[in-house]
Amino acid sequence: MSDEADNQPSKPEPPLSREVGAKALRKLRAQRHANRTVWFGLGMMGLIGWSVAIPTLLGAMLGLWLDRRYPGGHSWTLALLVMGLVIGCLNAWYWVAKEGRAMREEEQEDNDE
Repeated sequence: MSDEADNQPSKPEPPLSREVGAKALRKLRAQRHANRTVWFGLGMMGLIGWSVAIPTLLGAMLGLWLDRRYPGGHSWTLALLVMGLVIGCLNAWYWVAKEGRAMREEEQEDNDE
């Protein structure tokens, strides 16, 4: 019985209903993008900066500690500073790629609707 109801052609939407639906959709999109302000951008830049700075500084501090504790022919400070920098750059790349994916998905959703 429900199969018969599903097979019946649906009535075309009235113009007023389409217009109200389109306005509601625009309002929902605007609410979703409301958090993408200047402060959001500055916060993301800060997050990316700290994601590079913290591993770099931790590597340098660990290297200084190792150089004082176990002096040798090579510099632990320089080696761990570079390693911290590489880890920080990979971390920043991860965050930028994640935000890029999120933005592309939102654009795709907006285009599909």
